[in-house]
Amino acid sequence: MIAVVKRYLVLFAGLWIMAFGVAFSIKANLGTSPISSVPYVVSLFAPLTVGNATILMHCVFILIQILLLRRKYERIQLMQLPVAFLFGYLTDFGVWVLEKVVCRTYWQQWLACLAGIILVAVGVSLEVKADVVVLAGEGVVLAICKVLPVKFGFMKVGFDVTLVIIACLLSLSILGTLQGVREGTVAAAIFVGLLAKRFGKWMKGWDLEGKQKNEIR
Repeated sequence: MIAVVKRYLVLFAGLWIMAFGVAFSIKANLGTSPISSVPYVVSLFAPLTVGNATILMHCVFILIQILLLRRKYERIQLMQLPVAFLFGYLTDFGVWVLEKVVCRTYWQQWLACLAGIILVAVGVSLEVKADVVVLAGEGVVLAICKVLPVKFGFMKVGFDVTLVIIACLLSLSILGTLQGVREGTVAAAIFVGLLAKRFGKWMKGWDLEGKQKNEIR
């Protein structure tokens, strides 16, 4: 029981940190990460906050998983729904906290962008370490990989590129200008995964089972 509580606390911490990472990327105004690009663009023309748009997008991802896997869909994955709501609300909270932060110069924008990339990477590492439930974005990629003979890494890249294209199309067609996708989006696409792997290696020694190492012979 203690181990389960630890894992959910680690997951909560990961979502919290990841949400602030998204908030920093929005504040930087150099483009959000691929997974946040669509919700951010939607929030610019629809009566939705970034967090609410994120929740809506994750609900669509969960529905896609159910349609793809059907009887093979594991009910435990419905935990993605409350996680989506929590992540969405935390994202809006992060945006609210950073509301008065102003990036007046390009280098300040990059500082905020790098902070966002690092925080998202740490959050992803904690989510993986918790090993409780994945966010719906990763869940839908895993579901696609189960029905198509494609490796997760390749599908994840294709999925992120698809989200960026959708964000660009929405922005150009509705707003008449490109919003939410810039050089910061490219940087996030490249470095979040690399940093998450590095942080994940540092977290390998964490004991979430409540057992002392010297008890294992």
